Amino acid sequence: MRIIIFGATGMVGQGALRECLLAGDVTEVLAVGRTATGQHHPKLRELVRPDLLDLSASEDLRGFDACLFCLGVSSVGLSEAAYTRITHDVTLAVAELLAGLNPAMTFIYVSGAGTDATERGRTMWARVKGRTENALQRLPWKAVYLFRPGFIQPLHGIRSRTALYRMLYPLLMPLLPLLRRLFPGQILTTESLGRAMLAAIRHGAPTAVLEPRALNALATID
Repeated sequence: MRIIIFGATGMVGQGALRECLLAGDVTEVLAVGRTATGQHHPKLRELVRPDLLDLSASEDLRGFDACLFCLGVSSVGLSEAAYTRITHDVTLAVAELLAGLNPAMTFIYVSGAGTDATERGRTMWARVKGRTENALQRLPWKAVYLFRPGFIQPLHGIRSRTALYRMLYPLLMPLLPLLRRLFPGQILTTESLGRAMLAAIRHGAPTAVLEPRALNALATID
């Protein structure tokens, strides 16, 4: 399989990249982002673009089996217009380009638990994510899967790029055993999320929208 990853320098993207590079049936990974990953691997190529709305080298994006769209930002401190530009506009510009170049592609979008598919709720980020999910489902993919993880535990030295999350994770780690007992199946890791992505590409998934329990179940399928 040939796989494109957008956002491979973020916490989720780093986990996806790690699992793709470890997978025997993944022959090539193209990491697309504003900055380089800093990693070197025989399977890995990189396309660095300061503006992801300008992917002029579109031929580099042709002939891929799947896209893992892990690019995202926190809505904290952003206006709805600014958050929409990053979360909706960039995602759809990329997705429309890829759907045209790769009609047999599986597209996986990392959304979030609590996303509002009605697009009418009070929470700004949830509305924008919902609008993005809905638009992605209208494009002509082989398959599209909308991943809605909640809490994600970083493993293998992976760290979030969001300062607030980097502060919170050390405080929450001692509570993880208790949280797992209280909320079974609700907590993912960067590893399990990456494995769930690969399983969805290989075998499909039961529904287009996948919440934490379904993602953890999917991660157990080779």
